[in-house]
Amino acid sequence: MNKLGRGHRDKVQQFMTITGASEKVALQALKSSDWHLDGAFDIFYSQPHAKSFTDTRHLEELYNRYKDPYTDMIMADGITTLCNDLQVDPQDIVMLVVSWHMKAATMCEFSKQEFVGGLQSLGIDSLEKFREKIPFMRSELKDDQKFKEIYNFAFGWAKEKGQKSLALDTAIGMWQLLFEEKQWQLVEHWCQFLQARHNKAISRDTWSQLLEFARSVDPTLSNYDAEGAWPYLIDEFVEYLTENGIIQKGRMKEWL
Repeated sequence: MNKLGRGHRDKVQQFMTITGASEKVALQALKSSDWHLDGAFDIFYSQPHAKSFTDTRHLEELYNRYKDPYTDMIMADGITTLCNDLQVDPQDIVMLVVSWHMKAATMCEFSKQEFVGGLQSLGIDSLEKFREKIPFMRSELKDDQKFKEIYNFAFGWAKEKGQKSLALDTAIGMWQLLFEEKQWQLVEHWCQFLQARHNKAISRDTWSQLLEFARSVDPTLSNYDAEGAWPYLIDEFVEYLTENGIIQKGRMKEWL
């Protein structure tokens, strides 16, 4: 490691701190990713050896710390305690990323299998390692493919059990959280439009297509194709933007 430049040495140290891996493993992952930390993390966590860094007894202790006293699940109170221990706000988007890693079926609930399996896949078996992994999980939101996976996961995670659609208020809250991260300029107009014109639950198709719309259509709608196969709700949103003077001839009003 002494032969490495300072920048590379810092990355090796950071990688070892977050993953708990040896210097040899850190060097292999970083070299394979051309010294990009995010790529090195992806390589490391895609390997089966990542699970070998966890101690199942410690995982059991962690689960029991947060488990509900009346059911074999971690419920809202336990998740609040976990957030306090991690020094993370329960409303922080990183908790959605945590739930995605755990493949959680429902918001504010973790089964034992989800909690233990998710932590094993991340190489976490202590609160200290959990805290150290938070920056990595936050960085995953910057990866377009992972963001799309997390975004699509959020629909099933946030909806009520037994329902096919997502309640409008919940959908709006999730969109504001997710698009604050991706900074879609039209998100507030979209939410206002839904409250004024739609006022119904959101289908999975609308949910998934909106991300595609936000990614591919310029906020000024200059490249919007009226003949495209967008859900009717998105077409109505475009009409709403034009009717209300929010978008004028391919330009967005400067005060918005």
